[in-house]
Amino acid sequence: MTDSPEQNTPPSGDGSGSGKATQRGRSSFPYYMLIFLFLVLIAWGWQAISASQRTEVSYSFFLSQLDAGNVKSASVKGLKVEGRWKNLEEAQEQLKSTYEKLNEGVTEESQQRKAPELADAFSTDVPPQENDELLRRMEKSGVEFGSENEDFTILLMQSLIYLLPFALLMGFLFFAMRRSSDPMGSGGMFGNFAKSQAKRFRPSDQQTTFDDVAGMEHAKQELQEVVEFLKEPAKFQRLGAEIPKGVLLMGPPGTGKTLVARAVAGEAGVPFYSINGSEFIQMFVGVGASRVRDMFRTAKENAPCILFIDEIDAVGRIRGAGVGGGHDEREQTLNQILSEMDGFESSAAVIVIAATNRPDVLDPALLRPGRFDRHVTIDRPSRDGRVGILKVHAAKIKLADDVDLQDVANGTIGFSGAELKNLVNEAALIAVREGKNAVDSDDFDSARDKITMGVPREEKMTQKERRMTAYHEAGHAILGWLLPEVDPVHKVTIVPRGRALGVTQFIPEEERMHMGELRLRQELAVFLGGRAAEKLVFDEYGAGAENDLKRASDVARRMVSAWGMSDKIGPVAYRDGEEHPFLGKEMHEQRKYSDQTAFLIDQEMREILIEAQEFATKTLEENRTALDEISEKLLDQEIVSRDEIEKILGPRIEREDNAVSKPSTNGDGQSTDE
Repeated sequence: MTDSPEQNTPPSGDGSGSGKATQRGRSSFPYYMLIFLFLVLIAWGWQAISASQRTEVSYSFFLSQLDAGNVKSASVKGLKVEGRWKNLEEAQEQLKSTYEKLNEGVTEESQQRKAPELADAFSTDVPPQENDELLRRMEKSGVEFGSENEDFTILLMQSLIYLLPFALLMGFLFFAMRRSSDPMGSGGMFGNFAKSQAKRFRPSDQQTTFDDVAGMEHAKQELQEVVEFLKEPAKFQRLGAEIPKGVLLMGPPGTGKTLVARAVAGEAGVPFYSINGSEFIQMFVGVGASRVRDMFRTAKENAPCILFIDEIDAVGRIRGAGVGGGHDEREQTLNQILSEMDGFESSAAVIVIAATNRPDVLDPALLRPGRFDRHVTIDRPSRDGRVGILKVHAAKIKLADDVDLQDVANGTIGFSGAELKNLVNEAALIAVREGKNAVDSDDFDSARDKITMGVPREEKMTQKERRMTAYHEAGHAILGWLLPEVDPVHKVTIVPRGRALGVTQFIPEEERMHMGELRLRQELAVFLGGRAAEKLVFDEYGAGAENDLKRASDVARRMVSAWGMSDKIGPVAYRDGEEHPFLGKEMHEQRKYSDQTAFLIDQEMREILIEAQEFATKTLEENRTALDEISEKLLDQEIVSRDEIEKILGPRIEREDNAVSKPSTNGDGQSTDE
């Protein structure tokens, strides 16, 4: 195994034998080009120096000085005469006199011509018909003259200058064609263009191991076999076992898929080649497939190694489905990837690791056994994983004594690894901005508020807007505090942040993998609590509840059409599109149910939302005193903490995890638990 001498340089696919001889042959060609350019520069410099020592004069002025006997010597070179003056001062005076006559009658100084300063030598151009007459006049004046052909150096210099563009073009084509006989291979005429853009990282370059990857125990366990195979392939081959050729890392953005891939290479101590899926796609057909061939050829020559393809969905989308366009170049590139992965021998210690957050759009041929055999889901970290990630990033900054990373992890449920890194960095930036010597817990709280709620805005609201916002957020806070199934309220503020005029911050105390109907109905009441408070106090609805209505409508529609939580609809799923498993987005398609069913779904949604709003209004009416008190505190200090809410409303009712109850229903089958 030969390591690359530099980091982040495209790998070379040359071997060690004939490749070195070819390299020596290639390296000699640029020296001839340098010598050629050096001669051109010398000739050009010589001409420039010679020209600077002579003054170009008109032919008429030369004839006047010739008749006056002021020309000492001359040399005729074709249609050009070069010579020297007998008396330079006399020639200069005569030239000034000539220009003074030319300037007679010119009133504006800017239009007057000035005589140039003459040098001891001169040159002038001779009209073709004056050549024979000129020789007789110079002989009559007693001038020493001779006739010469163009100087060889001048001819050489002019030839080099004229031929320079053609020489450079021919040199480029000759140099490119000598690299390889393969016109679109790794070193052909378009060698660098069709060459793989994969970057190689040596084992000694910022080595990453599993110790640097906090959490992800399941993913590390799945990949440990890959590490052991790269270290000791003979142990697996002895029993006839074959390690997976490809490993597909799936998960939301920012969860550390690239970091895990580099950790596998670091644990195994093998070279690591990294490339993005979009780097295969070019406007020229065949370039992507050529880059794939070069990348896999290089990987095989440097086995054992890791070949990492990030964002493989850019090139590995389903063929012929129209998703992302029917780009023929993309499909040809995908075909080449499939072919190369089939071409791996069972003994070739090359592991292909790919990462994507769109596994649903990948071509089935990529996912079948024999290509990407193993699929590893890298989800957002658990509580212990978040603590580990925070310790890794917090080790680079100075923490105050009051910082408890366990508490920070408890308040960041749902954060990805990238978001946790950003949280630590934002806290450090806030501490530096305030001139502190260490990052304390207040800095982490401010950083979390900035990430989750947005940056505070400077806009000033009117008094009525502040009061409506205060009651709106107080309504959310009271419902969130009194309903045990929802996440507890952490903070309420009417400071405009991001796109919101006020925010009620809910921080979960536990990680939930499942939601029941009771929790969903209570969440709907919390969503509509702000709107209900506005109607209760001001007898009007505000436009600030737009996002609340949108979220509530989405949850209600899912309850009815996707989760079977309506007795009238029954246990049937009616979906308008497929939701992306990681990004939370939908790919809409044509509706597959009747208009009558759609009308019934809308009616059931409306019934659920009206019931939730009535429950929110009734709860706020029963707690009107607390509503006013929290609102007044918000108007006075703009922020109300969890402790202050507890003083007003009392201890929060804890959720009964082991409680099993059967919801009661009315005559229409609608749940009346609330």
